[in-house]
Amino acid sequence: MSSYLITGIAGFIGSALARELVQRGEQVRGIDNFATGKRENIAEILSHIEFREKDMLDLEAMKQACAGVDYVLHQAAIPSVPKSVLDPIGSNRANVDGTVNLLVAARDAKVKRVIYAASSSAYGDTPTLRKHERMMPDPISPYAVAKLAGEHYMISFYRCYGLETVALRYFNVFGPRQDPSSPYSGVLAKFITLMLKGQQPTIFGDGEQSRDFTYVDNAVEANLLACKAPTALAVGKVFNIATGRRVTLNETFKLLQQLTSYAGAPIYGPARAGDIKHSLADISLAEKHLGYKPKVSFEEGLRRTVEWYRSSGNF
Repeated sequence: MSSYLITGIAGFIGSALARELVQRGEQVRGIDNFATGKRENIAEILSHIEFREKDMLDLEAMKQACAGVDYVLHQAAIPSVPKSVLDPIGSNRANVDGTVNLLVAARDAKVKRVIYAASSSAYGDTPTLRKHERMMPDPISPYAVAKLAGEHYMISFYRCYGLETVALRYFNVFGPRQDPSSPYSGVLAKFITLMLKGQQPTIFGDGEQSRDFTYVDNAVEANLLACKAPTALAVGKVFNIATGRRVTLNETFKLLQQLTSYAGAPIYGPARAGDIKHSLADISLAEKHLGYKPKVSFEEGLRRTVEWYRSSGNF
């Protein structure tokens, strides 16, 4: 049995990681300040984990949280491009300063390895597809800059202090428990909940922008593989975590029409500042070094997600 610390455990991905680890019989400690996470996301497993309501900016709390831990799964962030455009200082404080605090605490506690939730937004809007890890980053938004800075800190702490770190660049992760109520939430969560209610969703731009949508179970699997991957293959490196396939928002809307029985059309609004046009991952490095394979397809993930929202909501 290993012990894991999950930052942002009450968030969408953090809580999915926690449920999987609990199911595997591992020891789980989690921290969250509920800035974006929700208590209900961990309510069903609260008696099986050690939970601390703490802020990443509290260095002493981070040191206590890391004590005695084998692996840290660092998911905590303010995960929003639009919010970072409105509040770059707040985005930097949460996503950069909090990450440095955690790394210092993990280093001092001598944890085995830190896995970092990086972001495909680091690639920016370069026209090259597929996006691969050797490409020069070109972040557009303050959020993307902050997440890229976190990657560099991960690598730096490995090179300077020997703290084993792995960065996983998520591509548009979606699934159950993603918050649809926030104006900054993932597009699929918003589309699904609106369409189940018979309400018209808004597509920002012409809808031909494409994404490598990645079901949350694939991201969970990648984190757990990264914990145990051979040091020489994984540590101090960055990996794309995606499906290696892109789908346009217009195509996604049509699929959701079938799954939700929504008969209407979308509203088209102006494109949002900081958004990128196309995203598609080359996942060969993660396949080779981590043993990662996306087990859940986009269509199957979409079906599972719609079913979860349908069963949990008032639709």
